[in-house]
Amino acid sequence: MLYTVLSVVLLADGALGASKSSTRRLMSGGSVVVKEVIDGDTVRLTRPISASREIRLVGIQAPKLPLGRKGFKAWPLAQESKRALEKLVKRQKLQIKFGGRRQDRHRRLLAHVFDQDNKWIQGELLRLGMARVYSFPDNRTRVAAMLKIERVARKAARGIWAHPFYAIRSPEEAAEHIGTFQLVRGRVVKVTKVRTRVYLNFGSNWRTDFTITVRARARRYFRKARIDLLAFKGKTVQVRGWLRKRNGPMIEATHPEQIELIKEQNNND
Repeated sequence: MLYTVLSVVLLADGALGASKSSTRRLMSGGSVVVKEVIDGDTVRLTRPISASREIRLVGIQAPKLPLGRKGFKAWPLAQESKRALEKLVKRQKLQIKFGGRRQDRHRRLLAHVFDQDNKWIQGELLRLGMARVYSFPDNRTRVAAMLKIERVARKAARGIWAHPFYAIRSPEEAAEHIGTFQLVRGRVVKVTKVRTRVYLNFGSNWRTDFTITVRARARRYFRKARIDLLAFKGKTVQVRGWLRKRNGPMIEATHPEQIELIKEQNNND
């Protein structure tokens, strides 16, 4: 079956009005030099910036390395992703920019990174298929653009997208991947609002089948983007996030960019 994938926020931008969070301009954070690449989305600097020596490239998730974690097995293509980032940034003078929260709980800077030719490093890693989009409600700037780039790489089966470890899962497969970050695609069978939460159910039995849940706090982001979650019944969607078990398998959507509307066409993915 052939699809065209449209980010929900992109759909809202085109038809209903743009989300301010997704279109916010990046703010300059100055220049840095990378001393060491830690993995495919994290670097260590030659000198600290705002008391931080590391930058986490915001908005993406590269294949993970153990990095001293006992019993942790490297994800497929983790070394390749690290080498790709080294080629792009090591020993270069880079510009960093911020689009939301500036530090994480590990005191790493959360920044967009650009080289001397203004090449966007996040975009380049996504283009190469060496990372996938991984966004948060307090750091949504440029996520819509990143989803577009990821989509092209996935269609071309570049990098991680040629490996089954990163395959898009069906709702029926979701239960096999609890505790992992996944992309899940399927048809919404029913949408229910219970107290302050909205549930997008992908099967007839909410106690066992895959569900997307959206809390009241998150629903305001969807309202601002003029997205009616209750209208998703019968729609095919793709959601990304960490799979948890709450009755059946569940992904909590905290912001609109996590959910993409899949629109069938006669051509193109």
